[in-house]
Amino acid sequence: MSTRPRSGDDRLFEPPSRDTGQDTGQDTGQDTGQDTGPDDVPASAPLAARMRPRTLDELVGQTHLLGTGSVLRSMLEEGRLRSILLFGPPGTGKTSLARLLARRADAHFIQLSAVTSGVADVRKALAEGAERLAANGRQTILFVDEVHRFSKTQQDALLPGVELGSVVFVGATTENPFFSVISPLLSRSVLFRLEPLSRDEIEMLIRRAATDERGLGGVPSLTDEAARSLLDRSEGDARVALGALEAAADRAAAAGRAIDAGDVEDAMRQRTLRYDRAGDAHYDIVSAFIKSMRGSDPDAALAWLARMLEAGEDPRFVARRMIIFASEDVGLADPAALPVAIAAAQAVEFVGLPEAQLNLAHAAIHLALAPKSNAVTRAIGDAREAVQRRGGGAVPQHLRDAHYPGAKAMSHGVGYKYPHDHPGNWVSQQYMPEGFEHDRYWKPDRDDERGAE
Repeated sequence: MSTRPRSGDDRLFEPPSRDTGQDTGQDTGQDTGQDTGPDDVPASAPLAARMRPRTLDELVGQTHLLGTGSVLRSMLEEGRLRSILLFGPPGTGKTSLARLLARRADAHFIQLSAVTSGVADVRKALAEGAERLAANGRQTILFVDEVHRFSKTQQDALLPGVELGSVVFVGATTENPFFSVISPLLSRSVLFRLEPLSRDEIEMLIRRAATDERGLGGVPSLTDEAARSLLDRSEGDARVALGALEAAADRAAAAGRAIDAGDVEDAMRQRTLRYDRAGDAHYDIVSAFIKSMRGSDPDAALAWLARMLEAGEDPRFVARRMIIFASEDVGLADPAALPVAIAAAQAVEFVGLPEAQLNLAHAAIHLALAPKSNAVTRAIGDAREAVQRRGGGAVPQHLRDAHYPGAKAMSHGVGYKYPHDHPGNWVSQQYMPEGFEHDRYWKPDRDDERGAE
């Protein structure tokens, strides 16, 4: 096994100490459960599968869920089984947590993928679980990956087993379960939200995989530039980081040298950004885009815009959101904001991508730098609230339509003062609905720094 010399700051991937206890960024209480091995993962399995944690202390990340005395840690340490839902992005440890729970409780483990399994598979698993529990008292964990992909009928099929306790249900989902999991199943499960791994946590996993005998075993070695590239581009996804590390190692080994940044770039060239146009990532990222413009940060707005475009977001959706923003958050503080946003939307239709990225960026920068006012938003909100609360109010007689036979006989239009017949093209008269005469909705911001209002 070869290793390259280390000097100065080149310490990222030194093997972890075996005798002082590796700091995993979480509570380091000893996992006293028996180590039952790596679940017979073959040497040909992907690196991420080979490096799956075998004990609680090997698990990296999710420190907010695994603190001393927490519900999830207590379940893992004591082997207490309850049905749970694990909600979080890919590569954050959902499957690993499910397997650790089964190991600690000495439970039989059945894994189904909602992508390939159906109601028949669910019923078979429930029946096997009930038989096993009756025969020898051993519990069964039924782990359903991507449970949000199950239809309502398929999720309903899980309920009898969960209700009777013939299996312990563990569901993993990358989509918000409040929208993608049926209420009866949600109410019978404890929900845990997993977060993307931090940069330090990804570093820890890479370091372990680069030196561990289950992983690369130190061959080939890894340059600091390659490590930084992995950390920069993995987006908190352990599976992405380990998969790219393995592919980069294969490329470097074929060339007989250490893994460098070029190997990592090649390994991650085709990786798509995490972005589900129908899920939480879609709404979270566009929310960050809007809030960055509202906060007058053009650089952040461009960063989120670039991410949406790189991930394949519909540019028309982005343009529509900027049109809304122009009136909602800028309004008359900058009367040019709305025309600029509309022009960008029209440019998207006329030009299309990739050139229309310039038009979208133009509008995003303009909106971020524009003075901000929500006076328009407040005005229409107050007006609608008044109508909902008090009704529409009658149209005053002098404002009613008088352009048809018989209108004047009903006094429609009588007493109307035509503004153009008066100095300055303005004359005082009632325009508000009856009963609304004293309402005022338009309340412009008076601060001169807020622009043209």
